[in-house]
Amino acid sequence: MSTTLAVETRHLTKVYGSGHTEVVAMRDVSVAVARGEVVALLGPSGSGKSTFLTAVGLINPPSSGEIRINGTLVQDGPRAAVNVTAFRRNNIGFVFQKANLIPFLSARENIQVALDLAGWPSRTARDRATALMKTLGVADRADNMPSDLSGGEQQRVAIARALANGPSVILADEPTAALDRERGRQVMELFRDVVRDHAAGVIVVTHDERALDVFDTLYDMEDGVIRPRLVSATSTGGPA
Repeated sequence: MSTTLAVETRHLTKVYGSGHTEVVAMRDVSVAVARGEVVALLGPSGSGKSTFLTAVGLINPPSSGEIRINGTLVQDGPRAAVNVTAFRRNNIGFVFQKANLIPFLSARENIQVALDLAGWPSRTARDRATALMKTLGVADRADNMPSDLSGGEQQRVAIARALANGPSVILADEPTAALDRERGRQVMELFRDVVRDHAAGVIVVTHDERALDVFDTLYDMEDGVIRPRLVSATSTGGPA
């Protein structure tokens, strides 16, 4: 595993409103994620997980604190230190609870479109999409429409799309919530193996504690505060 930090946050705080309506959604959050490291962020609804994820994803800036991605300062409090749209496109991949595939494009085209938007030549983009589908075990479904894919297949395509531009960071929001136990675990194991091969740092927001042994590091979030879980992911062995 590379020691280069994919993500480093320093004292992130997010405040909504002011005065009597003030809500602190994130408090003094400092987290470091190495390239090749897979991190789970657990906690109840309303604990601030989505606020943290959207801050790191350069969607919802913090009120204060710093975010560095692959060593680059990208967010200094509410001020963006880079061209957010271009930086996000080239350095951050997203996977959501629902695959959110474009329904009128084939599986391969759903991956290729991310590369087309980044200016890749069409043939190169197609070859890259095909190679990722092969890696993720869905190459035989390349020409199928999303409606013809199972839930697990759709998530594999979504993971391939997130990996398409070779991002430093992948952010996943409840990626297995719509899957049963077996398929959810298969997707997370595949996710872990592929992102290690691509040396990306991964943060997975989840309520699902069924496959925590898949992760390198566990964090709990409550009332806007993130703390490392004392029991390591490799020793949990999943639920009894």
